[in-house]
Amino acid sequence: MTERRNIQISLPATGDAEWQAVREPLATGWLTQGPKVAAFEKAFAERHNVKHALATTSCTTALHLILAAMEIGPGDEVIVPAFTWVATANVVLYCGATPVLVDVDPVTFNIDPTKVKARITSRTRAIIAVHLFGLCADVDALAAAAPGIPIIEDAACAAGSAYKGRSAGTLGLAGAFSFHPRKSITTGEGGMVTTNEPALAERCNQLRNHGASLSEEQRHHGSRPYLLAEFNLLGFNYRMTDLQGAVGLVQLRRLDEFIDERQKWADFYVSELRGIPWLRLPSVPAGSRHGWQSFVCYVEPATTPMPRNDIMERLQARGISTRPGTHAVHMLGYYRKRFGFAPDDLTSARDCDRNTMAIPLHNRMSADDYRYVVEALKVMA
Repeated sequence: MTERRNIQISLPATGDAEWQAVREPLATGWLTQGPKVAAFEKAFAERHNVKHALATTSCTTALHLILAAMEIGPGDEVIVPAFTWVATANVVLYCGATPVLVDVDPVTFNIDPTKVKARITSRTRAIIAVHLFGLCADVDALAAAAPGIPIIEDAACAAGSAYKGRSAGTLGLAGAFSFHPRKSITTGEGGMVTTNEPALAERCNQLRNHGASLSEEQRHHGSRPYLLAEFNLLGFNYRMTDLQGAVGLVQLRRLDEFIDERQKWADFYVSELRGIPWLRLPSVPAGSRHGWQSFVCYVEPATTPMPRNDIMERLQARGISTRPGTHAVHMLGYYRKRFGFAPDDLTSARDCDRNTMAIPLHNRMSADDYRYVVEALKVMA
C-alpha cells in the first residue's frame, strides 16, 4: 500500500439542513435556551421513551446536575468504572464526594458487576454505569449486585443504544448524554439529562438555571411577565442555547439512520478483521443495540507483531487516525497523586488503557475508506 489518505477518527455528519436550522433563532433573536431547546428535549424524550429530558451544556454538566439534584456531597461515595473518560469521576469530586473506582470487564470494557458488591459501603449513594463506546452496561447485573443503590447512566456515547429492548437513559434513576462532535449526533457541545422521576427532573431544571423557579421562556410566554423567579437553590448556568437546540432537532431525526449505517460498517470490520489473531474485536451481547460511537479493538500484547502505539503510528503514516479507547482513571496524574493509586491496582482497566485502539467509524466515511483501513491492518498482520 503506497497510497495515503486522511481518514479522521471521527467527523460530525452535518450539512445544509443544520445550517438552515440555525437561521430561525438568528432571525428571531432568541439565542439562549428557548423554544428550540424545548422542542429538542421533547423529541429526545419521545425517541428514548422517557418522561423527562433536560438539555445542558455538556454530558459532564448533565452528570453533575444529577448528582447535585440527589444532594450527593461530602462523606458520600459513588461507584465509578475505572476505565472511562475522566469526567465520570470528576463530577463526583465536584460534589465533594469520593469516587470509588471499580475494575471493568475486559470484553465489554464496561464496569464489571461481579466486582461491585465488595466496594459497597454504608456511604455508597450511587453507581455510575458508563455505556462505553455505545454498548450499554449490564444494569440488571449491577442492580442485583447492589440492591437499593441508584444507578446513574453515563450515556455519553449511547444516544439510540438499547439494553434488552429498553432505551439507554431509561435504565436507571437518570441518564446523561453527550452531543460532542465525536458522538453519533452533535450540537457542537451539549448534553441531556433523562429521567422518569418528576421530582428529580424539576430539581435538575432549577439547578441548570441558577436555581431559579422560572425560566426566561416561562416568563416570556406567561400571563404575568413581571413576576420574578425565586432562587431557593444554589444553582449553575448549564443551559443549552437555542442555536444548539435547532441543530439537535435536525440531528436527532437522523439518529437511527446514522446508527444503522455504523452498524453496517461495524459488521464489515468484524467480517474482514476477524482473521487477525492479535486483534480482539468488539462484540455485542444478545438483546443489546450498540450505538457504535466508536469501534474499539483490543491489541493482544502476547501475540501482536508490534506494540499498540507502533501500530497506531504506522496507521497514522497511512493517513488513518486512531485513538486509545479511553483512560484508566487511576493511572491519570491527578488521581495518582490525590488517591495514591498504582497502575496494578485495577489490572483490567490498566490493560485496556495500554492496549485498546479505536479505528475510524463515522458517517462521513466512504466504502473505499473502510476498505483502506482494513487493508492497512491486514498488511501489519
